[in-house]
Amino acid sequence: MSDQPIEQTLEARPRDLGGFTVGRVLPQIGRKMVGPFAFLDHMGPASIDEMVVRPHPHINLATVTYLFRGEILHRDSLGSKQPITAGAINWMSAGRGIAHSERIAKDGAKHDLEGLQLWCALPEADEETAPFFRHHPAHSLPEMAEPGATIRVLCGTAYGATSPVVTLSPTIYVDYTLAAGAKISLPADYRERAIYVVEGAVSIGVQRVEQRHMAVLAAGAAPKLEADGPARVVLIGGEPLGPRYIWWNFVSSSTERIHEAAARWRSGGWEKVFDDEVEFTPAPEGPKFAGDAHGESHG
Repeated sequence: MSDQPIEQTLEARPRDLGGFTVGRVLPQIGRKMVGPFAFLDHMGPASIDEMVVRPHPHINLATVTYLFRGEILHRDSLGSKQPITAGAINWMSAGRGIAHSERIAKDGAKHDLEGLQLWCALPEADEETAPFFRHHPAHSLPEMAEPGATIRVLCGTAYGATSPVVTLSPTIYVDYTLAAGAKISLPADYRERAIYVVEGAVSIGVQRVEQRHMAVLAAGAAPKLEADGPARVVLIGGEPLGPRYIWWNFVSSSTERIHEAAARWRSGGWEKVFDDEVEFTPAPEGPKFAGDAHGESHG
């Protein structure tokens, strides 16, 4: 085990999602995953007229959406139509395939929005299971108070509390709201873990982690986190699942499955999103993977 509690630091990079900018934290060169998590976008904070994430497909992953403020309307090809509100957890397991959209309607008002969307890779045995969507309202998630801190257990077990969210592999996801000077011990019983600083800045040992940065923790480290001022931090991680291929909206252990899914989306063979059947997101060129059955180079 390293003497340093932080193994690696990553910075959120801006990405334009059709007029709405997010900070992309995962994946990055040199760090594709933390436990089962293969993707993290920080949405906002922003005041926007509308948000338009048109129908698009996923396979072999689960999307995990959590808002700090605002509301997004989720629709999917299972027939779900669910407002995603601040403090709730929305877990959508794509399994063998699902399509969904996320929108904030243009109604003449400004809408405040901030939150995180993560993708959780599925164990190989569960990649081709039936898709499902589960909404967990804010009041259903365990919340506890510590000196200077509020802790919400979003997924997994921590601090003696277990989230009602059903995950398919050992997974941890915790939301901390911290007052200046608050000190919190981080759970050590997950193989891979990282903290992401949503607001403010924190220190872990002698190392400072700034806003919109992720610190990947060394294996086995059991550090304390101290808030330099008022701060909002999340902890993510869990058991690693082995290598995954990531292309566009697909995460899979198989390049062939990604090629098949891309071809099916282009051919129009995907089930339509309920109540959102007119528009869709075209697939980009590709996919291209080094040494796959299609003989293409890595893209």
